[in-house]
Amino acid sequence: QVRLVESGGGSVQAGGSLRLSCAASGSISSLNNMGWHRQAPGLQREFVAGVSGSGTTNYADSVKGRFTISRDNVKNTVYLQMSSLKPEDTAVYYCYLLEIATSKVDWGQGTQVTVSS
Repeated sequence: QVRLVESGGGSVQAGGSLRLSCAASGSISSLNNMGWHRQAPGLQREFVAGVSGSGTTNYADSVKGRFTISRDNVKNTVYLQMSSLKPEDTAVYYCYLLEIATSKVDWGQGTQVTVSS
């Protein structure tokens, strides 16, 4: 059983910054990818950013150059530094952990990010 707990969401004005954190606990495989998806009202959940255990990162085009993902393998924690936020970044952000060997994905409960213009 893997548990993911997110923190750091909130409300900010356009152009501002927020940092999300997601701490994983439980039976965590050493080979995993972690990252973030988001879901805005009325829209499908979409990929935002991901990072492998070795630190390889990838981003959705919509956040490249504005968001930075990182992870601390000792703490089993992934971070999402969000800068130059736009109203269209408003969504519930969900942390995930993908176990490479089994393709099993666990999700956090989500944290709300609201960007006002």
